[in-house]
Formats: sequence, C-alpha cells, structure tokens
Amino acid sequence: MNIKVFILAIAAITVGLVELIVGGILPIIAEDMQVSTGTAGQLITVFALVYAICGPVLLSITAKFERKKLYLVALLIFFLGNLATYWSPTFTWMMLARVMTASSASLVIVLSLTITPKLVVPEFRARALGIIFMGISSSLVLGVPIGIIITNYFGWRTVFLGIALLTIGAMLLVFKYIDPMPSEQDIPLSTQIKALGNIKIGGAHLATMFMLAGHYTFYAYFTPFLETTLHLSQNWISITYFIFGIAAVSGGALGGTFADKFGVQKTILFVIGSFAVMLFILPYVTFSFPLFIIVMIIWGALSWGLAPPQQEYIIQTDAETAGIHQSFNNSALQIGIALGSAIGGLVLDKTDSVTAPAHVGSIVVIVAFICAIFSFSIRQETVHSEV
Repeated sequence: MNIKVFILAIAAITVGLVELIVGGILPIIAEDMQVSTGTAGQLITVFALVYAICGPVLLSITAKFERKKLYLVALLIFFLGNLATYWSPTFTWMMLARVMTASSASLVIVLSLTITPKLVVPEFRARALGIIFMGISSSLVLGVPIGIIITNYFGWRTVFLGIALLTIGAMLLVFKYIDPMPSEQDIPLSTQIKALGNIKIGGAHLATMFMLAGHYTFYAYFTPFLETTLHLSQNWISITYFIFGIAAVSGGALGGTFADKFGVQKTILFVIGSFAVMLFILPYVTFSFPLFIIVMIIWGALSWGLAPPQQEYIIQTDAETAGIHQSFNNSALQIGIALGSAIGGLVLDKTDSVTAPAHVGSIVVIVAFICAIFSFSIRQETVHSEV
C-alpha cells in the first residue's frame, strides 16, 4: 500500500482524537469550568454538528485551492484550536475553540477521503479507504480511555496540548511525503444541488446515519452498562474500551478488504445485518465475561466495517460528484453520532434500564439495512460498474 495513504491515516487519527476524547472526562471538565456535566456534554454535540455542516461546505468553497497547501492550512488551524482549548479561561471560550477544531478537522478528514482514492489503483480503493477509516475509528474509540489515563496523571488540559503536539508531527509528515496536488474542478451550485437530489446515494447516506445512530444509542452509554451488568471496576472498564477499540480499528480495514473481494453491496448488507444481530444479543451474554468479550469484539469490528465499502459504493455510483458525496457521508456519520446519543439518553431516562438502549439501537440499525436495500434497488445511468 502507498505510504502516502498511511500518512493521511496518521493525520486522520490526530484530528479524530479531539471529538470524543472529552467523553470520559466530562465531570472533571465540568467541575473545572464550573458548569453542569450536562452542559459540558454539549462540547460533543456542538462538535458533531459543526463537523457535519462544515465538511461539505468547506470542501466546496475551497475547491480551487491546491490540495496539499489546503491540507496544511487546515492542520494549522486545528493546531491553534487545540492550543485555544488548552488555555481556555471559560467554558464559552472552550466552546468557541471546539468550533474551531471541529471545522478544521472536518476539512482534514474530507480531504483525506477525497485524496486517498487518487493515490492507489481502482482495485485497491476500498482497501485504502479502509486504512483511512481505521485511523478515524481508532481515534474515536481509543480516545476515551486515553483521555481518562492522561487526565488522571496530568490533568484534562494536557490532553489537548498533547493533541496539538501530535498535529505538528502530522504537518511535518504531510509536508515531507505528500506531493502537491491540483485543485479540484469547481462544482457549480446547480450541480451540487442536483447531487443532493441523488436518491440512490441519499439512501446510502441514510444507511450510514442510522447505522451510527443505532450504534451510539448504546455505545454512548456503554460505561453504565458495564458497571451495572458486569460490575466492572474503572480499570476493567478502561481495558474493555481498549479491546473494543482494537476490534473497531481492525473492522475498518476488514470492511475495505471484504469489499474488494466480495463486492460492496454484499459487504454493506452483511455488515449492517450482522451488526444489528450482535447489538441485540449483547445484553444476553453478560452471564459469562469471556463470551461477552467475544461478542463485543465482533460488535466492535462491525461498528466501523461499513465505512470503506460505503465510500467505494459512492465512488462507483457517481464518480463525478463523489467528492461532495464523500463529505456528505462523513456528515451523515456525525449526525448519526449526535442522533444516537440523544435517542439512547431518552431511552435510558424513560426505561431506567441499561440494556434497553441496545435493543432500541438494533431496531435503528434495521432501518439502516432497509435504507441500503432501497439504495441498491434504484437503477440510474451514473452506476459505472456492478457493485
């Protein structure tokens, strides 16, 4: 695989860390900033919403800029945003810094997704995208336990200083190894609006959104589930998160490999269907911790196995507008995270059951399965090859 793909994956890991890393340290941030934990939780919600909106917008308005320079500028803004977070004197200042890091991170990820397919031959595109999503998923799922550990030893602000330092490393790697790339073709507004009206790809975006919504309906409240059903200590909870994270990272790579070998449609349906089943049965295997770990590993691997074949499906369906649709799909992912967290919180409050979010989440994932089938059923001239 082209080393440049791994460089972009490293950058994706760096910017991805900042989103959910606050999840495990919200009470500490809330106490320091003198706000409620619920208010502190808006740091995640605002990040996800800004990220979702800015991805496609920034990709469009920066189409005329040379890609490498744009990538480095986005990383620089991300670096400054993390320094602003580190020095935040008030919660309002920190929230503004999160807007800064969310917008720049969204551009870095979208650029990574649009540049990567151009670095490899077509038969390896899904696998290369799998490596990028392996980076994204690893940062999202491993960020929580890493943030807890760093905070316990050095304080929560050090987390963001560390991310800022990692950003400098990513900038140096991009500067040295990534070649200058020409700007993208400026897509007229009429073309973008038409792209938004593509029902076939719209079904794919909805599948991504509901898949992640179903996942985060349960995963956002995984800690109380582990505490209540398995009676795990904080150390074992951290270990469990790390195991899940490793599985999720592997799932991103496996999803791309399976798509290259078996085709994207079969892979997408297999991942979504299997994920719904694993999510539903997870609460019923807590009687045995080893069995629970096995099922959790499968669940974790499937949780990020959808992204690579979904991106390849978008490219195959409409190569002309693939760039803008890749950014839309990434936005759908972020909306799914925000939606799932909200649904899970509502279910938890109404049922007072830590297992109910898993069952509701599996139902939401079934909606994603239906959306995928709907997308596949639509025929249009922009489909270039059998997927």
